[in-house]
Amino acid sequence: MTQPWLAHTPHDQAVMEVLQAVRAFSDAMDRMHGGMKGDMEMNATDLAALRMLIVREGRGETVSPHQVADHLRISTASTTKLLDRLSASGHIERRPHPSDRRARIVVLTDESRSSFFRHFGERLRRMRGVADRYEDGELAVITRFLAELSETLDPR
Repeated sequence: MTQPWLAHTPHDQAVMEVLQAVRAFSDAMDRMHGGMKGDMEMNATDLAALRMLIVREGRGETVSPHQVADHLRISTASTTKLLDRLSASGHIERRPHPSDRRARIVVLTDESRSSFFRHFGERLRRMRGVADRYEDGELAVITRFLAELSETLDPR
């Protein structure tokens, strides 16, 4: 696209406003994560790994080092260095996989989990407050919309 997209219809205008709101939300998330990585004294990749572990833990999923590498789109060598760094700083532990003796999983330490929620908990509470104002049907549409946007940006 070489020219800016212009809204010619009310629907075009509504689409443009939604995409502008998505951009503003993305900018707010970037600022929040920037502040968190400073508060938690870690780089962006380390923080992204912790966020991934928090989300997967919330779903009851185990996480392998390979899954960390895939999620962050970094090499296995970089993943090993990242996990070594997070382990040395007390944020994660490597443990045996619960059902595969040959595999290892990565888990957050209690201290890391507490630190993460200490830095992020209030923001999460306020975000939940916003979501609570919407009806179930509206939330389903928002969820579908955001999932489709994510898939469009990250088709894997």
